[in-house]
Amino acid sequence: MSVSRQRGAVAAGHPRTAAAAAEILHAGGNAFDAACAALATACSAEPILASLGGGGFLNAQPAGERPRLYDFFVQTPRHKCPPDACDFYPITADFGSATQDFHIGLGSIATPGLVRGLFAVHGDLGRMPLSEVLQPAIQAAREGVEINPLQAYISNIVAAIFTASPAAIETFRGGAGAERRIIAGDCRRFPELADLLEGLAGEGEDLFYRGEVAQRLVAMCASGGGHLRAADLADYRVARREPLAVEHGGWRLYSNPPPSSGGLLVAFGLRLMEAAAGAALEFGDAARLRLLAQSMALTQKARLDAHVDEGDEGMLRLLAPDYLASYRSEIAGRAAALRGTTHISVADAAGNLAALTVSNGEGCGQLVPDCGFMPNNMLGEEDLNPGGFMRWACDQRMTSMMAPTLGAHRDGRRLITGSGGSNRIRSALLQVLLNIIDHGMSAEQAVAAPRLHLEGEHLALEAGFSRAAEATLLDDWPDHQVWEEPNFFFGGAHSLLLTDSGISGAGDARRGGVFVTA
Repeated sequence: MSVSRQRGAVAAGHPRTAAAAAEILHAGGNAFDAACAALATACSAEPILASLGGGGFLNAQPAGERPRLYDFFVQTPRHKCPPDACDFYPITADFGSATQDFHIGLGSIATPGLVRGLFAVHGDLGRMPLSEVLQPAIQAAREGVEINPLQAYISNIVAAIFTASPAAIETFRGGAGAERRIIAGDCRRFPELADLLEGLAGEGEDLFYRGEVAQRLVAMCASGGGHLRAADLADYRVARREPLAVEHGGWRLYSNPPPSSGGLLVAFGLRLMEAAAGAALEFGDAARLRLLAQSMALTQKARLDAHVDEGDEGMLRLLAPDYLASYRSEIAGRAAALRGTTHISVADAAGNLAALTVSNGEGCGQLVPDCGFMPNNMLGEEDLNPGGFMRWACDQRMTSMMAPTLGAHRDGRRLITGSGGSNRIRSALLQVLLNIIDHGMSAEQAVAAPRLHLEGEHLALEAGFSRAAEATLLDDWPDHQVWEEPNFFFGGAHSLLLTDSGISGAGDARRGGVFVTA
């Protein structure tokens, strides 16, 4: 749908998250005020995906200026507690048809950056007082948010995390008890989080990083088997970076640069898909889908071959012309056979653009006493620890697959997108970008179109492609699973597309997404 740019628009993963941004836009705030309001509100509306104890990235483009990337992702602690004293253990998430192990405990907590990021973004780019920007979030936390079907679904999948401690049971289950399944229509209230947000608005970020919150988090970790100490929090800094830029189909795209890998891998996939240039292959064409799947397989191979997750040198190698050429030739000569995150996109009437992606992993299972939030479990995320658990280097910004992305076409069109979904982030964004750029789809069509994802030799495929194309792919990849309906697994690419006639947008229904205007 297309609308006037009178106030702006937002695409996000929950109606309450989006409503918070729209409320701030309507009150005269800019896109960055709105993004901060949505982020803080998501901590109550989407608490499995967003928390003050996590981290993320904002790709921001103030009107008339170059994009800039705010990196407030988590940092590894400065020291490791002894393995035999570390609170770190696996739990099993039950997806119904499959299970997956996650590692939680106080030993899984990396230094959180989200609060520093919120203050940095608002301080640099915001227009309204922070006390007003945080009001929608404070209200949501204090009054409660009705649990929608998606939040009920993921709450039950990771129930083992949110019943891992008495405080978690009380906060996330209330009087229902640990055994009862969460039901859509239940209400979650976070009164302690509301108090904390009010405190942050009044006292500033030092409350979290040096004051009472820091003291409680550090004491909890020191006595219970976590790595964090006071210096980890006090010395945490937001990194302001130049976004990674890549050209494709007349668009200049700006995404998350190193030390994170997501933007780089999306750019690599786009470069590989240029092999289809001039072939006039339509969306859903069997040959194009095969090329897309091959590109995903080679992107994963290149990630490992170039040691992308081990430092900047490997990341820079990935887009080198000779390196790209070797992988393009592998596609050309190939035979026919062959984690918890949420995103917010905001645009305002003045032309400010904000692409914000945040994550708490799945949460560590413990709450900071009397603060109403669960810290991250990033040190227990297998995707973020490819060398193995407890082998991380101390005091380093962790890499991430998150890739909030902005785009500008030479004809004036603008694009804001990003996705949750762990390793599926790169494939979800690659497909949404290709749908808009190569296939000329609207934002709604691009987000709703069926997706595929290749991980190793396993192909995951959403229904909706032609039978002939599906048969070709399933023959090429015998290890496969076909999902009969769009699914949470394939990410949540909440996106906006700006043209002369207005803003179109789509909240990805796979992750409860909504598109609203102000």
